[in-house]
Amino acid sequence: MTTTVDRAPAETGSTKSPSFFDQPRAVWAVAFASVIAFMGIGLVDPILKPIGDQLHASPSQVSLLFTSYMLVTGVAMLITGVVSSRFGAKKTLLAGLAIIVVFSALAGMSNTINGIVGFRAGWGLGNALFIATALATIVGAASGGVSRAIILYEAALGVGIAAGPLVGGLLGGISWRGPFFGVAALMAVAFILITVMLPEGPKPANPTSLAAPFQALRHRGLLTVGITALLYNFGFFTLLAYTPFPLNMGTYAIGFIFFGWGLALAVASVFFAPRLQRRFGTLPMMVASLLLFALDLAAMAAFTEDKAVLMIGVVLAGFFLGVNNTLITETVMIAAPVERATASAAYSFVRFVGGAIAPWVAGKLGEQNMHVPFWLGAACTVAAVGVLMTGRKVLAHVDDHDPAPHSVEEAQAITVGDD
Repeated sequence: MTTTVDRAPAETGSTKSPSFFDQPRAVWAVAFASVIAFMGIGLVDPILKPIGDQLHASPSQVSLLFTSYMLVTGVAMLITGVVSSRFGAKKTLLAGLAIIVVFSALAGMSNTINGIVGFRAGWGLGNALFIATALATIVGAASGGVSRAIILYEAALGVGIAAGPLVGGLLGGISWRGPFFGVAALMAVAFILITVMLPEGPKPANPTSLAAPFQALRHRGLLTVGITALLYNFGFFTLLAYTPFPLNMGTYAIGFIFFGWGLALAVASVFFAPRLQRRFGTLPMMVASLLLFALDLAAMAAFTEDKAVLMIGVVLAGFFLGVNNTLITETVMIAAPVERATASAAYSFVRFVGGAIAPWVAGKLGEQNMHVPFWLGAACTVAAVGVLMTGRKVLAHVDDHDPAPHSVEEAQAITVGDD
């Protein structure tokens, strides 16, 4: 998930602004690692069915690869601020990368579905530590100001989400173990680059409290947005974790289909969402994108046997989710009068931990009836709209604020997640 900000106007005067690509080496090192980290979201999509076939695992068992990953990521989001505020950004980034290298390699060496699920959980811990710190690091080191740094981060996020299923399909065509070893190797390279290129930065003056995210959820606006995300994540993870099973296609085909999804999501997040937001407003566009996503899932539920409908539905979902993810993350930043890093941690905890059960539920229901998971996803997404509408008064102010981060510490709050 990414966020848009109001871009600062270009500076006047004779001084020529630096090129977008004229960045310190440290920035490119973190950006490269960010691409690999975001690849992990959809990397396993093309190999879900091969893993199930070769390890004799059911769809619900295989779907636990998403559940364990997202559950641990959500819980770990609560401690990322505590860790980075005490040990510094570089050490936190390196710790996250090292954990991903170890657990992705262990997943590739595992011979049991339970082993892979457990190692994906460890991967989730590393991913949380890394992605919660990467943007703040880029903002602190990039030339050209906060706006340009966030554009670079958004580009890394988009490339990673789009490339994940494609790389997973290509390496998975050789062996289902390939994507796991590929991530371990790439993250090891990123670890070396950050070690060499990224200097140690100052630690925040005020360490973050572990209780702060829970206290933030007392604000109705933030809690409303969190529950909204929890509910539509049932649809999101049903699409991501269950669709490869009724598609029943090869790893290359699944990889290219979800590459289309990731590309649509990235384009919608960066380009469509800001324009639609300016024209129609934040809350109306969130409602519209969620309703369109629910209709998309309903069509996939009604025509689950038709692979063409499923393929088109997956790609279209990328556009709807891209718009919604961007706008809902912006809303989180200003939904409650708390620090943005705290708001992000609280929100991520609710949506990831609550939504983590969706992949397993979808797989379990799909073993009985292939249509039901998509119907459930559509119903939960409609329920998300209902929850969002109950908070329209407390969220009415979202279009009256500038969501741009005002400091490096606040920029840390804008992180992925969904998706």
